[in-house]
Amino acid sequence: MRRQSEQIQHMTDREVLFHLYLTQGLLLAVAGVASLFLFDWAEWRRLWRLDLSDVLLYGVGAAALVLAADFLAMRYLPEDWHDDGGVNEKIFRGRSILHLFFLCGLIAVTEEWLFRGIVQTHWGLWAASAIFAVLHVRYLEKWFLFLMVIVLSLFLGVLYERTGSLWVTVTAHFLIDFVLALHIRLGGETEEEGK
Repeated sequence: MRRQSEQIQHMTDREVLFHLYLTQGLLLAVAGVASLFLFDWAEWRRLWRLDLSDVLLYGVGAAALVLAADFLAMRYLPEDWHDDGGVNEKIFRGRSILHLFFLCGLIAVTEEWLFRGIVQTHWGLWAASAIFAVLHVRYLEKWFLFLMVIVLSLFLGVLYERTGSLWVTVTAHFLIDFVLALHIRLGGETEEEGK
């Protein structure tokens, strides 16, 4: 993690965005190609079944729960427990709010489609959570962050099993990422204005 955080600090904003969009593009391509081979049209449409009451109750509710736990952890636990080496700051701090919205939406759709829609549907909750955790390799040296990623993945997986809808997990994932990205973006703006 230390090496990755040092590398990202030396990258230009353009390089950070390039790598971020490249990674999401590759995951999206894998999800799309895998869907062609693993689902027929009716099965694929069922993954994306939209039930607004489920989205509001489970998606928004789950995001609120996770965000409350996250903000409590940030407030009461030692700072180094939730310090990712400045990676998320580098990714989110200088973005416009519209760009953050788009970026968090892309990440949520891509990762939920791949991990819940494909991996979990075909190989189960534990496989999806393990692969999701490995994707977040930068947290491997930070036990608390890594544990949080695993718990979050399992939680999203249970939501998917309960509702059968990717819109629920996409909504939860999006809101968690977007609110935390806004916290970084607006927190940084406030600190700089105070200087």
